[in-house]
Amino acid sequence: MDPRLAKLAKVLINYSLRLKKGQLLRISGEPAALPLIKATYAEAVNVGAHPYVVLNIADNHEYMLKHGSDEQIKFYPAHFEMEYKKMDAYLGIWGGDNTCYLNGVDPKKQSHHRLARKKLSDIFHKRAGAGELAWVGTQFPTVSDAQNAGMSLTDYENFVYGAGHLSAADPVKHWKKVQKEQERLVKVLDRVDQLHVRSNDTDLKMRVKGRKWINCCGRENFPDGEVFTGPIENSTEGKIRFSFPAVYASNEVEDVTLEFKRGRVANFSAARNEAFLKSMLDMDKGARFVGEFAIGTNYDIKQFSKNTLFDEKIGGTCHLAVGEAFPETGAKNRSALHWDMVCDLRKGGTIEADNKVIYRNGKFTI
Repeated sequence: MDPRLAKLAKVLINYSLRLKKGQLLRISGEPAALPLIKATYAEAVNVGAHPYVVLNIADNHEYMLKHGSDEQIKFYPAHFEMEYKKMDAYLGIWGGDNTCYLNGVDPKKQSHHRLARKKLSDIFHKRAGAGELAWVGTQFPTVSDAQNAGMSLTDYENFVYGAGHLSAADPVKHWKKVQKEQERLVKVLDRVDQLHVRSNDTDLKMRVKGRKWINCCGRENFPDGEVFTGPIENSTEGKIRFSFPAVYASNEVEDVTLEFKRGRVANFSAARNEAFLKSMLDMDKGARFVGEFAIGTNYDIKQFSKNTLFDEKIGGTCHLAVGEAFPETGAKNRSALHWDMVCDLRKGGTIEADNKVIYRNGKFTI
């Protein structure tokens, strides 16, 4: 086993999830991620927890969405709800054999499938927001993901593990340092009312007064590095053009521009795959509102990889998610969609807070 993988398992179980004896842990992932699934399972057993594994078969999912009836696509077993209500911790491991397995599936069917599971996501977010459920999502480096990022497997492994500081003797020490620095930023941002983001083809305003900023330091995502909040639902105004392709459910949409009026996406465009973008924005009433605004702070991630886990953390970027908001921020927007899109601010971008520049060229000035 790659020693960095064993270290990742320990960090996930003991730092990210803070798993304890007797707790119920769900581990989910595809067969390609088995090395990390087995390593985290073993570590969970070692701390005295009760781990179980849900193996996701991408081919089965694709077949259901292509050939299943509407009733079948919307169906899920009743025990899923009990599972979401009972588990103490959730570990989602990303990494499969084919990052594009849903590209040939009708976007409306993908939307219906996700909408049908909204009750599950509502349970999940409510319990997580209340502190009843610990969760973390991470990436296992696979050949498919490496190819998608335009890297060799060795280079991609170095990219993934490097973003988490897993070559360090004590990675947790690094993430505790990140936590301390971002806590300082969060305390400043919690006092802000209006934000104004400017960059190439971007001029966007929103209000965040009374909303809580969240310090992301390796707990819910690993690797991590961002601070985020949920804007006041009807406050977003203006236009934002996303510097990188927007990737969702293995579908890639290029050169996305969103224009907001009274908080809602009023106009949109994309250079490629615009039909998919429209289908997702029309998923439900909340899909066109902003659920999250965040600033990436991981300066060890320098390049776009077509993987949101990493791309939204790139130091010097901001990202905006349309759809579901995180209840812990105090935001209220609800949707079956949560789609993060990334805007680069490293060359001339600024963020103003209550008419004062607090961020310039990819760095905080406070």
